[in-house]
Amino acid sequence: MSDANAIIDRLHAVFVESLHIQVPAADTDLFETGLVDSLQLVELLLQLERQFGFRIAIQDIDLDNLRTLDRIARLVAANAGAGAADEPMARPSFRTTGQGAAEGQQSVLEHPPQSEKSGSERVKEGGDESRSGIWSAPALGGG
Repeated sequence: MSDANAIIDRLHAVFVESLHIQVPAADTDLFETGLVDSLQLVELLLQLERQFGFRIAIQDIDLDNLRTLDRIARLVAANAGAGAADEPMARPSFRTTGQGAAEGQQSVLEHPPQSEKSGSERVKEGGDESRSGIWSAPALGGG
């Protein structure tokens, strides 16, 4: 089995397991057939990052490269190992809790560790809240 065929087989598995889409053939146009919509496209990009270890910057997204499994496989082969050299970005992570809902239904956003100072203290000192991911709301009520 060639590398391209192995990648296509992995892509078929990603589509079935993560996107719940059975792609009939490697040359099926995913957009023209309506198999992939905009939300599934975002999920596909996430799965490419997770399964194959590379990111596609928003400005570098070319829908023609994502139109068929064949084209996606070429994109994966061309970027194989590219993510390993990139410095990991600090991103929020999600965990699920069972409090107040059935297990796995409630998601809690967790931010990467921040300094000991509160968001409002960092704002007063001129900190950049848009980068830290922590926002403080003004206190409600008089006082």
